[in-house]
Amino acid sequence: MGKKRHGYDSREGEDIYAHTAGAIGGLGMVLAGLIAIKSKLGLSWPATVALTAGALVALGYAAWRAKTGVMRWWAGKPAEASSTALVQDSLPGGADDAEVLIPTHPELTAALTRTGAIGKDEIVPLSDVRTEELPGIGTQYTFLVPRGRTHEDVAKQLGPIASMFGVTRLHLKLETSRHTEREVRLLKLHEPPFTRPFTAPARHEIETFAGIPLGHDVTGRLAGVPTFDKASLLVAGMTQMGKTTLVNGLITCLLIAYGEFELYLLDGKFCGLTKFEPIATRYESSDDPAVFWSMVQELNKRADSRYEEIKEAIRNRQPVPKFKPVIFIVDEAADFFASGATNEEKDQARQIAEDTRSLVSKSLESGISSVLMTQRPSTNAIPVVVRDQFLYRLCLYVASSGTAKVALGDTYFETVAPINPALLDPKIKGQGVLFANGTSTLIRGFDFSDEFIWGVVDETNERRQKRLEVAPETPLTTAIQLMRDKGVDFMASADLGPALGVLDPRPTELGKQLSKLLGVKGDKDSKGTRGYKLADLEAAAMSAS
Repeated sequence: MGKKRHGYDSREGEDIYAHTAGAIGGLGMVLAGLIAIKSKLGLSWPATVALTAGALVALGYAAWRAKTGVMRWWAGKPAEASSTALVQDSLPGGADDAEVLIPTHPELTAALTRTGAIGKDEIVPLSDVRTEELPGIGTQYTFLVPRGRTHEDVAKQLGPIASMFGVTRLHLKLETSRHTEREVRLLKLHEPPFTRPFTAPARHEIETFAGIPLGHDVTGRLAGVPTFDKASLLVAGMTQMGKTTLVNGLITCLLIAYGEFELYLLDGKFCGLTKFEPIATRYESSDDPAVFWSMVQELNKRADSRYEEIKEAIRNRQPVPKFKPVIFIVDEAADFFASGATNEEKDQARQIAEDTRSLVSKSLESGISSVLMTQRPSTNAIPVVVRDQFLYRLCLYVASSGTAKVALGDTYFETVAPINPALLDPKIKGQGVLFANGTSTLIRGFDFSDEFIWGVVDETNERRQKRLEVAPETPLTTAIQLMRDKGVDFMASADLGPALGVLDPRPTELGKQLSKLLGVKGDKDSKGTRGYKLADLEAAAMSAS
């Protein structure tokens, strides 16, 4: 300890000596300078000292004024792209806390700092921003947020950021990068979305789209979902907002882009989906819950049958069979979940809800998807157990955020960059918020002309009829050909049975054998006669092909 203390005192003495020598040297230099000035100007000692001190003070004041003027000049240019900011950085040579000037993007920096998307001491460098003008659409900024920030910091503040830009939340469209969390692509529209309608897409645009298009986004590009395989869609919105037109467009796009599939239609509006009746495996126009229930039960049975085939294939170590997709579309679905006052009606409503939940949730693996539409997206319109099963959600204009939560999910407004459907312009029909795979997109559904839709339907029907004509001969195809040859739309079981070799004289047994042979349930005509409709047989044949 003693040696250490002695060493410390020795160094302290050396420091004092060095400081003293430096002070003496400094005084000598000052004295020499004063003597030189006195000798040169011939002044007295007091005058020489006063003159030297005054000159030094004047030089210091001039330097301070120059520095202040430069700082004020830079601070007075916030609106120019060449704006700069003082930031602390480390120089490559090792000097710490060196101040450097970095040009910043003034508009983005001001908007993000004042809304809290980035810190007040953070900036968006001009070198990290790429600005592109989209003619007739808006201005698109592609930029990097400061290190330690992500695109989610911007997404959470889109409303306040829109306010800083002097527009509404609906004017902004945010996209993220797959390469870095820091990159943000922000589009600011010049006018409210869909102020000018976009032209309905041509057939080749639908065919080349990567998925199933549902409408245009705010830039006019096609937007939709990647597939309806193992996914269902809930469409909600107030009356007269364009749901039926939007779904007519969806079915049209499915017929063009999705390939062969079966279509089950329940038209709660009685005429909203009538255009597609000729190509539907089953089409019903009714607001009777019993009709809805019968279709749900039929599809559940088909799903169970397909699952049995899947299990059998797995047991035998064979590839899982591929089934023809089935899409069940219901207009005004809320009407079918309403319950009456009696216990029997309440029990039926509960059973309908449970069967529908099973269909939407459990049938996806078997290739059966559901699209339910409702104009009453209230808490009790469609049971929660059913609503929670939908992977895709589409909400048109609604009156409140609470109603939007019913349609889009209770936690929707906690997702990245949510869009409130209550802010949509109700005068613009068919626009809505599509929430799919965790991303919100503002779209407007296609409004195809009747002629275009009829052309697609006729083409599909003709293609299926040709395929039916070359199908292998079966009891089903034989029955179809027989009824076509006779020019009838209905044939009694008593007449059809002998033609197919079923000769049982007992009506009930005859019906059972025919049903098993054809794979189609019998029906009754207007007179109550049991038999088979040509449309039902053709639909069954097309679904099997």
